[in-house]
Amino acid sequence: MPIKENIRNIAIVAHVDHGKTTLIDAMLKQSGSFGDRETITERVMDTNPLEKERGITIFSKHASINKNGVKINIIDTPGHADFGGEVERIMQMADGILLLVDAAEGPLPQTKFVLKKALARGLKAVVLINKIDRPDAQPHDTLDKIFDLFVALGASNEQLDFSVLYGSSREGYARIELDNESHDLDPLFETLLREIPGPEVAPDKPLQLLVTNTDHSDYLGRLAIGRITRGTLAKSQTVAAIRHKDGQITPFKVSMIYIHQGLKRCEVDMAEAGEVVVLAGLNDITIGDTIVDPAEPEALSGLTVDEPTLTMVFSINNSPFAGREGKYVTSRHLRDRLYKEALTNLSLRVKDTDSTDAWKVSGRGELHLGILIETMRREGYEFQVSKPEVIPHHEDGKTLEPYEELSIDVKSEEIGACIERLGSRKAEMIHMETMPDGRTRAVFTIPSRCLLGFRTEFLTLTRGEGLIHHTVAGYQEYKSGPVGRQRGVLIADQAGTATGYALFQLADRGEYFIGAVTEVYSGMIIGEHCRDTDLTVNIAKTKQLTNMRSKASDESLTIAPPRRMSLEQFLEYINEDELLEVTPQSLRLRKKILDPLQRKRAERAKQ
Repeated sequence: MPIKENIRNIAIVAHVDHGKTTLIDAMLKQSGSFGDRETITERVMDTNPLEKERGITIFSKHASINKNGVKINIIDTPGHADFGGEVERIMQMADGILLLVDAAEGPLPQTKFVLKKALARGLKAVVLINKIDRPDAQPHDTLDKIFDLFVALGASNEQLDFSVLYGSSREGYARIELDNESHDLDPLFETLLREIPGPEVAPDKPLQLLVTNTDHSDYLGRLAIGRITRGTLAKSQTVAAIRHKDGQITPFKVSMIYIHQGLKRCEVDMAEAGEVVVLAGLNDITIGDTIVDPAEPEALSGLTVDEPTLTMVFSINNSPFAGREGKYVTSRHLRDRLYKEALTNLSLRVKDTDSTDAWKVSGRGELHLGILIETMRREGYEFQVSKPEVIPHHEDGKTLEPYEELSIDVKSEEIGACIERLGSRKAEMIHMETMPDGRTRAVFTIPSRCLLGFRTEFLTLTRGEGLIHHTVAGYQEYKSGPVGRQRGVLIADQAGTATGYALFQLADRGEYFIGAVTEVYSGMIIGEHCRDTDLTVNIAKTKQLTNMRSKASDESLTIAPPRRMSLEQFLEYINEDELLEVTPQSLRLRKKILDPLQRKRAERAKQ
């Protein structure tokens, strides 16, 4: 098929925090995509509030620049393996990739994950070794590691012959050689135009477009996003959608067509093969559907996405505080929201359970599910979630479980404690090296279930300074033996308000998750016990009043501040008999069975 030379569709691939979104900022600025009076923010492609807060890319986005008469469509891909569904569908739109690697850190596990998907599709890569202005940068060693990674991932001879540039996305320059004096990104633009091919097109054949993403407009309804593989598309044209689930053909009229110019969507009357477009006209279009000419309908192969590895139960909030803080609290609200998410989040699976108030939700990791939970609570939903559990596979009579490749980067004096703790979690070391800055990097394989809860432990071991990354590495035979929390919890025995007096009196029993004047209910978890058993306490106890004065009564009580945990830390912390209560204002841990007597009966029955 002929090549369309005036378009390039390029996906930018990198590990988390290697400078991908910052590079796109610089490319947009230097290509003149912003007007003279336009206000430019940092990480302009990270539009979601959670992306800006966490400094990561969660959802893939599109932008375009024009250079030397060629339109370059840029696709920003997530770096986390948890959002692999985004990565896999976006690769369908790209004709090549720009791989960014930190000159000091080298290729890390999530670089490997995204690059593997790109190489499997036969895409050609241009490599930019980024952050060469770092004092600990080792660009030559990093290049050797990148080449070894390409070989390990089964790259073809053509893919191994990749072009390499050196640069700094923050300073906005790229160089063909390290000792060059380039101060802008022109060498990068020239290399991309030369090395990445234009899309193969068939403008004279019947229309074909695979829907790889969807969006929503308050005025136009559901929007379909994809690249036109062949044919042309015009406004008001009658087309058809072939459903990927059942092959049913649904005709509809295209009401609007948009293409990307810079960060904006511009309305056009017609688009040709090779262009990435946004279409309106069919409100129930879904990812994986093929838009075709009704006279000659021919479906494209659908999207294949790796299966989820973790599952948890979402249920309506039935605690004594239910309905106080949320806007959407009923089972209908929760069910509709979860199934709506499953339409666009390809890695997510939602299933009904025996209960009409609970649903099993499966995803690619704690971060993947955590982002969904955080998004829903910000939208006003109130619900409960159970402990995440891994999803086993069964092959040839054997039970297999997901394994992950774990990379840690710590101070040399801390590596021993980390190795010991990971050893107790059934991890096996496969590589260890000393980095130029004196820190130690170690790589392990570990069962996914044994990794649950380790992040919090790891941050404690490294005083918050360690770096940890992990990605799914396949399935291996199940290793017996539970791995979970080592300590029990402190449980409120009655409803009331926590008092400073009670917190002070019980201070030697453990660490608190709540402070004074916090309202509690019976069965609510208020702290961590210092032993491995659960302890029920009266956290609302007050001091008995008498008509006697004493010096001690006038002294102020000194109480240690409570432990504050993030949503992901709570998800790692909870046990099988516990739930996390999620509302727009609060995160509360509780026992599944709130009544202490019923809880004891259930424990006896289990034993």
